Amino acid sequence: MSTKRTATIKKITSTKKASRVALKNSNRTLLPSANLIGPADAAEQIQVTVRVRRGSNSGEFPSDADLGSGRPAQRNYLTREEFASKYGARAGDIAAIRTFATKNGLQVVQVEAARRTVILGGTVGAFSKAFGTQAHLYSFQGHTYRCRKGMLKISAELKGVIEGVFGLDNRPQAKAHFRRRVRAAATDVSYTALKVAEAYDFPSTDGSGQAVAILELGGGYRAQDLSSYFSNLGLATPAVSAISVDGASNSPTGSADGPDGEVELDIEIVGAIAPGARIGVYFAPNTDQGFIDALTTAVHDTNLRPSIISISWGGPENSWTEQARNTLNSACQDAATMGVTVLVASGDNGASDGSTNGALTVDFPSSSPYVIGCGGTKLTLTGNSIHSEQAWNELAQNEGATGGGVSEVFVTPAFQKGVKVPAAPNGFRGRGVPDVAADADPASGYNVLVDGQSTVIGGTSAAAPLWAGLLARINQLVGKPAGYLNPILYSANVAVTFHDITSGNNDGYSAGPGWDPCTGLGTPDGARLLAALKSS
Repeated sequence: MSTKRTATIKKITSTKKASRVALKNSNRTLLPSANLIGPADAAEQIQVTVRVRRGSNSGEFPSDADLGSGRPAQRNYLTREEFASKYGARAGDIAAIRTFATKNGLQVVQVEAARRTVILGGTVGAFSKAFGTQAHLYSFQGHTYRCRKGMLKISAELKGVIEGVFGLDNRPQAKAHFRRRVRAAATDVSYTALKVAEAYDFPSTDGSGQAVAILELGGGYRAQDLSSYFSNLGLATPAVSAISVDGASNSPTGSADGPDGEVELDIEIVGAIAPGARIGVYFAPNTDQGFIDALTTAVHDTNLRPSIISISWGGPENSWTEQARNTLNSACQDAATMGVTVLVASGDNGASDGSTNGALTVDFPSSSPYVIGCGGTKLTLTGNSIHSEQAWNELAQNEGATGGGVSEVFVTPAFQKGVKVPAAPNGFRGRGVPDVAADADPASGYNVLVDGQSTVIGGTSAAAPLWAGLLARINQLVGKPAGYLNPILYSANVAVTFHDITSGNNDGYSAGPGWDPCTGLGTPDGARLLAALKSS
């Protein structure tokens, strides 16, 4: 064979090999305790979310310093329409996805340029072939899931265009961070959200003109529960709307121990603190695809236009694929440019976050540098005033403890350079969690109504909506969304407004003066925080 012909063959072979490349950060491992059932049904129809890059060069996107600078009242945020025009998906990228879909027997179901999202439909078999993977069924904790492992493959021309592909795998991704009281100790107390707000000196207003988004990955609420609950507080029932994402809906299970406990806790706390605000509850499946689609839908919702998002679901950092973590983090960064504050519960299983080997780890997405991570305390009142407060830790009583620690993924952000964030267990200099805290111990929990039953619930998933209600009040009084607050919270004249929690631990870290990996900067003094934000 001639040298020329050999070179030609090598060139053709090289071209074929280069026609498909691994999708960066898409590697996925199997659930360690799951049992293989067999291949997934290749004929099953599913929908997959394809997330594409921003529509401008990364250098043009606002820096973190720009996002967090100045008093909230002085900031100029992008409208959702301006963001879509400037940073939404490029027409050429969407066209490339359409071509890819056609070549692989897939259909384009929906295009959301602002969300940088293309929803594709097709069979499991077609998707498996298109993305170079195999889907199998596994049983896990009494349920069956479609799972994949390894890297996904994409056409070479889509390298750098696609940032993530979600939906091929539908295993559960996150847990609700609420804890229902299970014991009845003589020293236990419980409060209404209004009582806690009074103790934390929240400014007196009702959040009118504001909109709060709540993300839920299961369960639902009953209208009669909300009506009865707010009537008992002497409040009108807030305007609450259920928003369906990826086919999920408001679907109460009938059990306060299930996700209904999370859903009604979130709504009742936000609604009690900010009854004048509109509340949108975004229901999505409990998968990485559902979580991502719920968040991006809320961030870019041009109907409700929330300026605050409360998230009470999450999981250990290492339980997420890199593409899922990066996509959620990017969505929170997008939110910051539009003046949307994202609040996330830091977890209810102490410093290990419930990891199977007991290793210290933080919960995600509370470890994203673009969210306010919310930890938990045990609050004791005398009358309407704080008598004592310490880091929540009831692990010995099987009632959880505040999450907190140091990220092994996200580097220490600039706003935490002035506090003593310890190294992560692997030595990484990471982002410290949480940023703030609030009452969360079931032993000093919240009186709520779930599925017709009065009960007491705690957890850091109570801290996040409590902070959401506070910011709704603050936004109303400032006249502008607080937006990306993290750099301001850590500034000297704002940090001193917190109730510094200096006692307690989370079985990995101890509370102490200043910021700590149990309760962050501390719990709020609402009136002082409002004054500091106006003058910061």
